[in-house]
Amino acid sequence: MYTPQQYKNENLAEIKKFIVANSFGILVTQVDAKPWATHIPLELDTDYNGNDILVGHIAKANPQWNYFKEDAQVLCIFNGPHSYVSSSWYKEEEVPTWNYIAVHVYGTLKVQTEEALLASLHKLVDKYEANSKEPVSSREMSAKTMRQIKGVVGFEIKIEDIQATYKLSQGREADHPKIIAELEETEDSGSKAIATCMRNNLT
Repeated sequence: MYTPQQYKNENLAEIKKFIVANSFGILVTQVDAKPWATHIPLELDTDYNGNDILVGHIAKANPQWNYFKEDAQVLCIFNGPHSYVSSSWYKEEEVPTWNYIAVHVYGTLKVQTEEALLASLHKLVDKYEANSKEPVSSREMSAKTMRQIKGVVGFEIKIEDIQATYKLSQGREADHPKIIAELEETEDSGSKAIATCMRNNLT
């Protein structure tokens, strides 16, 4: 991912927090020598050696999994908030731009055993049911219902490289108060989120 130096974020703890909060990502591999992307939850975890990994699963009906090769390198994309920034908010004339946060993770993929897949599915359901009014548990579902696991393929990705872009009007610090104020006045949730990120970046 092309990232000018001033937009690079190399704070690993902050990036990991971002991945956890924005875990519905995009898995990119090659299928028939063409890029193929699937939108799925990609959960940050660690393996038995303490290495950072991403864990996910896709349907066997998705042809992407037929091209999973042991130790094949893949790309996972995580998108955060983004917003148009009008140059009318600047003190001096300049072109408009777009502020955004994005993280690209590169790593090698390994298909999970059915036992490991089941364990990861339990963790996934527990995470997202935690705040439900009436949480369900996959551990309590019937064998008939859980047979659907036969229709998915689980995988782990050992993280080898992380590239993070936090484009938050760096280099225009004098304009930040105006940009933040304008973003906060919009009805767009992404714009408001970018305003919050910019405000936090100032402190």
